[in-house]
Amino acid sequence: MFDQQAGLERVLARHRDAIVVEPVPGRPALIRRDQLLVAGPDAAAAEDLVRRWCDRREDGAGVARLLLRAPARPDVCELAAELGGDGPHRRLAVAPNHLVHGQPMWWSGPADRPRPAGPVPAPRPAADACRDVTVAILDTGLSPHPWYADADWFREQGEEDAETLDADLDRELDPQAGHGTFVAGVVLRHAPTARLRARRVLGGDGVGDELGVIRALARLADRDHADVVNLSLGCHTYDDRPSPVLARAIAALGRRTVVVACAGNAGGDRPFWPAALKPVIGVAALDGDDRAWFSNYGWWVDAAAPGVDVASSFVRFDGPRPPVDGADPDRFDGFATWSGTSFATPMVAGLIAGMAASEGLSAVTAAERILDQKNRPTHPDLGVIIRS
Repeated sequence: MFDQQAGLERVLARHRDAIVVEPVPGRPALIRRDQLLVAGPDAAAAEDLVRRWCDRREDGAGVARLLLRAPARPDVCELAAELGGDGPHRRLAVAPNHLVHGQPMWWSGPADRPRPAGPVPAPRPAADACRDVTVAILDTGLSPHPWYADADWFREQGEEDAETLDADLDRELDPQAGHGTFVAGVVLRHAPTARLRARRVLGGDGVGDELGVIRALARLADRDHADVVNLSLGCHTYDDRPSPVLARAIAALGRRTVVVACAGNAGGDRPFWPAALKPVIGVAALDGDDRAWFSNYGWWVDAAAPGVDVASSFVRFDGPRPPVDGADPDRFDGFATWSGTSFATPMVAGLIAGMAASEGLSAVTAAERILDQKNRPTHPDLGVIIRS
């Protein structure tokens, strides 16, 4: 089993502005030091209330970031709670800038490292689609792959959304490099005609933050409409309540967009965000007929799908490790197998997109059919059980 403490130390070593906060013992969260996120309409009021600690305000699409003066040593969690209020109705939409994760065995993303695999049959549509469907994938980006290299939507991808395979130049594939490409392949296996729109919000180490996710969501809401949004990432929050800033960004997508997010890999029932948000479809992982041992579960999970030894598209990369018994453990030729709630999630997203395209439905109607409890088995801690 992966050492979570060692994983945490690697995150903190790579992200020097990250700190662990633990207002409730045993329920930690990771945040950016001395940063507060504020929903755009609340930015001026929040800045005025924290002006004694605030160094500057950075405005952006959907969110403002307040950078606080480090010498003042403000407790951003206390400030967020004070500004937002402790009751059920928050006064201002304010939150610490939580880190979102996809690093193996660390609260989200893949449950292990990818393994090289032989070619997987390319997705083939069973019939012509009744309408175009777009799936946005907020992840590590997208690498070229034969499954979609000639697609017009791939040619429209910007360089800023390409995968970074070896950011630290150690000749080894970064821990989560290829994650977005893998997720894209899972979507296409269930929605072969879908137009994908990849947005890089995670680094190759599988770490990003709420600020990056919110800005990407705001971009989708403003000009890049998507029928389905796949978020194979997430975090625990300092107070186990949803970040109101992220919640507003998801709400801004509108009622025609379906958001699907992974339930996380901590093997517990602590709410994982944004999967635990009411408007979001939270997806756990199955191993055969049972919950995968690593998968989160709980009242907030809406569905569960296969998440162990999933096969999909991947990057091309040859690392320094020598072959063992004729097999090269770190040479990838465009395909891999991987496990995690990260890969159960795009199956659900793909099934929704595939049904919407093939039957000419709205994404919302397709999601209602896919998650129809009358036609599928259910589990109290896993929601609707989806196997195909």
